[in-house]
Amino acid sequence: MLPYFLVEKEWERGFFMFIRKRLLVTWIGIFLFWNFAIPVRAEVHVSAPSVILVEASTGQIIYQENATDRRSPASITKIMTLLITFEQLESGKISLTDEVCVSEYASSMGGSQVYLAQGEVQTLDTMLKCITISSANDASVAVAEHIAGSEEAFVDKMNEKAEQLGMKDTHFEDCCGLTESDNHFTSARDVAVMSRELITKYPKVFDYTQIWMEDITHVTKQGSSTFTLSSTNKLLKQYPYTTGLKTGSMSKAKFCVSATASKDGIDLIAVVMGAPDGKTRFADAKNLLVYGYSVCHLYVDEEPEALAPLLLRGGIEETVPIRYEEQFRYLDISGNSLEQVQKEFDLPEFVQAPVEEGATAGVVHYILSGKELGSVNIVYDATIPKAGYIDYLKKVVRSFWL
Repeated sequence: MLPYFLVEKEWERGFFMFIRKRLLVTWIGIFLFWNFAIPVRAEVHVSAPSVILVEASTGQIIYQENATDRRSPASITKIMTLLITFEQLESGKISLTDEVCVSEYASSMGGSQVYLAQGEVQTLDTMLKCITISSANDASVAVAEHIAGSEEAFVDKMNEKAEQLGMKDTHFEDCCGLTESDNHFTSARDVAVMSRELITKYPKVFDYTQIWMEDITHVTKQGSSTFTLSSTNKLLKQYPYTTGLKTGSMSKAKFCVSATASKDGIDLIAVVMGAPDGKTRFADAKNLLVYGYSVCHLYVDEEPEALAPLLLRGGIEETVPIRYEEQFRYLDISGNSLEQVQKEFDLPEFVQAPVEEGATAGVVHYILSGKELGSVNIVYDATIPKAGYIDYLKKVVRSFWL
């Protein structure tokens, strides 16, 4: 049997070993919690003089530097060319199967091109691939002439659309960005605006902008030949969530890109203008996107509950159906938990006929921790006229027989 003082020392040694192990486990737990349980918030590092990062569905600006500075856009001009083209497709005025004939003027474009020959015919679908994949100036002018009759008339449409979208720092002089005129300019903010309009209203554009490489066939008087389109957007290989959109580079504009990405249901637009070289342009765009996804949390009222109809007085019906006017979306970049969002309805007990479909009946407020995040109108889902004498008579007869 050990002497008492040895037993006491063994007990102390065991006790301190136990405490040391517990402290070690505790510190490991804290380290794992901070590094894995809590999302890491990235920092923004960009070299370009003018950048902006926007969430597409809400239009909310996440980050910006000198975003309203007017700069030469080079080929990101083609974003507006694509927007006008997809609008025309949506309206049915043109079709993807349209045959687009290349004029002498279109074939004479320099810079980025796919070497379309005068008199060559390609479908509009192929022309869109040339524009989105290879940033072809000749294809852009050919499409502009197909839609508006001349590049000049098409540019008028571009400027009209810019004004409609509130692009205050933009003016176009051509449809492809080949010019270096001082009167051809835009800003990172305005590029984000037209990029957002394009991808939210016409997501089919992604069918083109996500193509890395594809062959087209030239058919001319000299015969047929194969030409390989190769994407100018290197982010398609460098960043896995990339969906588009458009690059540009000229001596005056330097290197630009409007980069779009989609991850976890969130679509981001990163615009970089005036980067010193192509590598920096893509690095800046990637850094912006990585930062955006580290801070963005999106609340979407995916499937709002069906709303009970409102009582209707003085109408040919007793009630009128109502619905949400639009889907509610809210972007949080402050780290708030969006699981506790609540809805508060502001609706009357009854309404007076007549009511018109689409007119506002009330509003629903979205609340988080006592703060309103936003609201959506509740509108009538039917048009119901005011009841006349005959209508009241019919009601009396129906009630008598029932």
